[in-house]
Amino acid sequence: MSENMEQPLSPSLPDDVIIDIVARVPRSYYPTLSLVSKSFRKLIASPTFYKRRSFLGITQHRIYAVLRSRKTRDDFSFYILHRKLKCSNRLVIVGSRTLHHMCSRGSYVSVGSKVYGFNDLHALSIDCTSHTSQPISDIPQLMTNKVANVIDKKIYLIGGSFLPDESGSREAWKNAVAVFDTETQSWECKLVKEDMHVGLGPFWSDSMVMEGKIYLKDYSHSNFFAYEPEERKWELMDKVLNYHKWVGACVVDDVLYYHDCFDMVLKAYDPKQRCWSVVNGLKDFLAVETAHSVRSEAVSYGEKKLALFFHKNNDGKEVICCAEIALERRQGGEIWGHKESCDVVFEDGMFDMVKFVSVTV
Repeated sequence: MSENMEQPLSPSLPDDVIIDIVARVPRSYYPTLSLVSKSFRKLIASPTFYKRRSFLGITQHRIYAVLRSRKTRDDFSFYILHRKLKCSNRLVIVGSRTLHHMCSRGSYVSVGSKVYGFNDLHALSIDCTSHTSQPISDIPQLMTNKVANVIDKKIYLIGGSFLPDESGSREAWKNAVAVFDTETQSWECKLVKEDMHVGLGPFWSDSMVMEGKIYLKDYSHSNFFAYEPEERKWELMDKVLNYHKWVGACVVDDVLYYHDCFDMVLKAYDPKQRCWSVVNGLKDFLAVETAHSVRSEAVSYGEKKLALFFHKNNDGKEVICCAEIALERRQGGEIWGHKESCDVVFEDGMFDMVKFVSVTV
């Protein structure tokens, strides 16, 4: 790596030693370090540097956001949650990163240090170490309504579209599951067409992975299924899990969490116990901060932690807030939450939340 530097990083220490030192510095300091010299800027932007961090076991969870402009409805921008020490966190646009060719039906997931985005037919990947993007091969079948989930570094796109039937006289809804292998960067050779009776063209409101299964439900809450990838098998979702209309949920340690905007509480579903509970310790905080929020998004943020994003009216202006919440399972099975921070991270009210993903870099 040092051979790629224009000049030594430090005149008094070998480059390899400096690299190992910088690798241990929290990423929140990287913008400042990049100002030291061109060599430091190239170092921090180098994929090899992040491989070294990974080799040393020094990785961090970072949250990226896809926001959509309310003015155009077609412009999507890519942001990073910039975590600062002793001051407010902020959502900062990644350069001039605009997600062209993505649409309101786009789906986004993360695998390792990459974010993958899929629209009706096209797809792209964004490397979050270098903040560069590149297209990947097109989806094998047109999918206008779909969700994306990850199991064992494979991305499962579940959805379909209206296509001509066998007679060609009229269009019928065709369901399918397409699988993208992120290690080989290719689609599996055979498109899986499933006989899933989910009505005509469901619009999935949310989907989650728990215990190796993909759980899906639609906006009407009349279609709710679980998909088992290994056996390519569909089954009805557990009735207890479907009891609450969870949307904007995330899974932490195989427990599903979502913010109930009506009751203003954080709820948890434990698949092993097959029961719902309210996360203790957050009632007063959520009652104040999310009193008028009609939508929220939770995202897993490393081990035993989640981040909750929600709209809020702040002095007459609509803003996006982020609360970082540590989770703890106490004796007896009760789940408790502790608010670590809560900041206004985005102040331009002309943007909607589309998706939040956590990456490891």
